[in-house]
Amino acid sequence: MAPLSSKAKSVMSENNTPLFETSIKSLKFLHRGKVRDLYAVGDDKLLVVQTDRLSAFDVILPTPIPGKGRVLTELSFFWFEKLGHIVPHHLTGIAPESVVADNERGQVAGRAMVVKKLNPLLIEAVVRGYVIGSGWKDYQDTGAICGITLPAGLKQADKLPQPIFTPASKAPAGQHDENITYAEAEKTVGAALAAKVRDISIRLYTEAAEYAATRGIIIADTKFEFGTDGEGNLVLIDEALTPDSSRFWPAAEYRAGISPPSFDKQIVRDWLETQPWNKKPPAPALPPEVLRKTAEKYREVQRLLTS
Repeated sequence: MAPLSSKAKSVMSENNTPLFETSIKSLKFLHRGKVRDLYAVGDDKLLVVQTDRLSAFDVILPTPIPGKGRVLTELSFFWFEKLGHIVPHHLTGIAPESVVADNERGQVAGRAMVVKKLNPLLIEAVVRGYVIGSGWKDYQDTGAICGITLPAGLKQADKLPQPIFTPASKAPAGQHDENITYAEAEKTVGAALAAKVRDISIRLYTEAAEYAATRGIIIADTKFEFGTDGEGNLVLIDEALTPDSSRFWPAAEYRAGISPPSFDKQIVRDWLETQPWNKKPPAPALPPEVLRKTAEKYREVQRLLTS
């Protein structure tokens, strides 16, 4: 499927009111996640709406980030199209505005997708090209990430000799996903499917990282999600290579030994760390300056990658 049409982009620019959650009555409501609201479209399709909600430390914040859902949607469309030769994706090509009532179109324009209903795999497919985040913590403790032994002497944010597949378990809502070994991934989804997920995930990451490098962006790591159809075919689902699922660094500011600045919600995390908050609901409301800077980061990485 092609990226958002010029008409959709026009709607995006005209309607900048943040959307915290949807209230679509013309479809059956299924689930409200940290960011996405899901509705049934018949028996075999879903409407997925990317709201402007933001979570930090596994808590949904009370203040939405203006335009965030539209950035995630456009970037996902972009990558689904660009990487579609590697693995099929779940997009149907059906316009979201066509499956809701006329008075509900404003809730989906530019921020939703109609997708195939598939069977999601019970693992997260994480690919790492650099030692950072939980991978850096694991490496410091064990010299390995998810059971993969790495060269000694790596510094924080060092580039790995080659990308590695480090799966994670899918945790219940409100809990952290847990890094698991490849052997545990095999037990969860089967050896043949685990190998296919690993190989496709590394290929997706490698091609995306090579492209992003031409736009001045390092993709340090990313998370993919997959599902299977009735015939057992593997399909890329959820979102793809967005600031919510990936760690994007400006190449010009990268150096090993420190955690580089990133195009994501790090501004929010840093501000929250200064607040008298126990990281349990309810979270404090974000001040306007933090909202503005975070929204700018999301829009900036979208512009660099897609323009």
